[in-house]
Amino acid sequence: MATPVVTKTAWKLQEIVAHASNVSSLVLGKGSGRLLATGGDDCRVNLWSINKPNCIMSLTGHTSPVESVRLNTPEELIVAGSQSGSIRVWDLEAAKILRTLVGHKANICSLDFHPYGEFVASGSQDTNIKLWDIRRKGCVFRYRGHSQAVRCLRFSPDGKWLASAADDHTVKLWDLTAGKMMSEFPGHAGPVNVVEFHPNEYLLASGSSDRTIRFWDLEKFQVVSCIEGEPGPVRSILFNPDGCCLYSGCQDSLRVYGWEPERCFDVVLVNWGKVADLAICNNQLIGVAFAQSNVSSYVVDLTRVTRTGTVAQDPVQDSRLLTQQPPLPTAPLRRIYERPSTTCSKPQRVKQNSESERRSPSSEDDRDERESRAEIQNAEDYNEIFQPKNSISRTPPRRSEPFPAPPEDDVATAKEAAKPSPAMDTQFPVPNLEVPPWSQVVTSTPAPKAEPAIIPATRNEPIGLKASDFLPAVKIPQQTELVDEDAMSQIRKGHDTMCVVLTSRHKNLDTVRAVWTTGDIKTSVDSAVAINDLSVVVDLLNIVNQKASLWKLDLCTTVLPQIEKLLQSKYESYVQTGCTSLKLILQRFLPLITDILAAPPSVGVDISREERLHKCRLCYKQLKSISGLVRTKSGLSGRHGSAFRELHLLMASLD
Repeated sequence: MATPVVTKTAWKLQEIVAHASNVSSLVLGKGSGRLLATGGDDCRVNLWSINKPNCIMSLTGHTSPVESVRLNTPEELIVAGSQSGSIRVWDLEAAKILRTLVGHKANICSLDFHPYGEFVASGSQDTNIKLWDIRRKGCVFRYRGHSQAVRCLRFSPDGKWLASAADDHTVKLWDLTAGKMMSEFPGHAGPVNVVEFHPNEYLLASGSSDRTIRFWDLEKFQVVSCIEGEPGPVRSILFNPDGCCLYSGCQDSLRVYGWEPERCFDVVLVNWGKVADLAICNNQLIGVAFAQSNVSSYVVDLTRVTRTGTVAQDPVQDSRLLTQQPPLPTAPLRRIYERPSTTCSKPQRVKQNSESERRSPSSEDDRDERESRAEIQNAEDYNEIFQPKNSISRTPPRRSEPFPAPPEDDVATAKEAAKPSPAMDTQFPVPNLEVPPWSQVVTSTPAPKAEPAIIPATRNEPIGLKASDFLPAVKIPQQTELVDEDAMSQIRKGHDTMCVVLTSRHKNLDTVRAVWTTGDIKTSVDSAVAINDLSVVVDLLNIVNQKASLWKLDLCTTVLPQIEKLLQSKYESYVQTGCTSLKLILQRFLPLITDILAAPPSVGVDISREERLHKCRLCYKQLKSISGLVRTKSGLSGRHGSAFRELHLLMASLD
């Protein structure tokens, strides 16, 4: 009988390059836990399916960085707010812009969809909260009361209240039907980053930069409990669907809390850094974090997490343990939300004084909507998720399969698990293209060692060489020692060719260096290309890449054909150099090339312009040739796949 594989409680699912520039916001779809939306400094909103490498759809139209995004519960609409204060709503199933909402005077910091009606709430750095009617493109109401930026907005489960958290250290509760503030919850010593309603009871949780989480009773409007000692600012919290506990995404860990009395049930170590959003699906908690242009997703198996009972010990910070308390009976339930069976009554409309707040459909709006596009990057995934054949069975399905957990990092367990057995054949089928890489490591049988398709840049031994092949064979068993001179002479045999190659390469580098000293970079690159030795080209590009100002348009025409060869090389260092050079060219010259090619022809004769146009056409043709190769390799995993996916995003305008 095979030893059962011990799986992990928390693991990293994938890492993707989400944007050509830095990621500024992201959100998980709470309905399925499988859809991810990201906003970037490149003014785009990209949609991803969790655990798939390719972008499903890219939404354009914003002219400034996207600082807040939000999906509605059915995951049919998405709203994005930009640094300029504009808000755009897209219909994902129709793949088109639905509304453009303008009225805020500063960047949008927070957004939320109403759970039943077609309304969106927005919070801005201008301290205002606005409620928008998506159908009429108008501002229904403006809520004033905060003195600093509004960082988080959440509608109550019944859709009657709106909670707001701001940098002024306060949480406010707004009555949507009455159009006024119900209560203010002070007490935090720092900016409040996030608020969350209990799914059933009249209870509200708030997390702050002062490293505390507070629970508020929404019937008595007073604090229930306060959890202190978080390892860092609280940025992401989420109630369990049945309301039994609260999850807090901390620095490199997930904490599970109760509130009456305040206590920590469990602490799970997750190396996710600063997690940005959480979602729950199939008894798994999905967490996403971003750094620069990369987005990482993580999974925690909630069936192995303690959600009730006694206080758990903290493996991260023993000095900050909450006082252990014996198990206590569950506190009586508070009042439960009354969820309407139909859409809620529309909030009271008030007289609007500002012209910008009652924006009716106009030619300016039509122009904005024409400039906004929904670019479907992956038609197969898009049709699978947003265009199902049967509208009743949406994909990702509400009861989708959970992500399989990888085994613990235990060598003995892994070796035992790798042995074939009937039980293992039942639970872990033979890996195919759809099975994650870690599954292949555990379940596949050892294969004969062969030369890798990509030779690593850093390795401890030569590829395909054995030292014993170069040593003289010992014919006499008693003769176990070799004289140094004999050993060296045997090793040197057959190396004359290698010495000739190295000597030739040295001479070639000297030739290129002599041209380089004259200050003519283009000529030195031409000489390196004329030598017809990729190793010399790589050495030269590694120097040129360190100083972006050396790159010129005429240099690109010479280097691009060489980059195409480098990207197809079996040497990892060659591929890395090719990716770096291509990224520099795309960032510095692709906008110039497209603008010149799109410009109308000039009147008269302009020789310099004609030469520049010729170079741009040549570069464009070469980039189109490379784009097919980049698209093919963007599906690779690991560091290579990330580099090619980033290049694929940069080359999107070529399509």
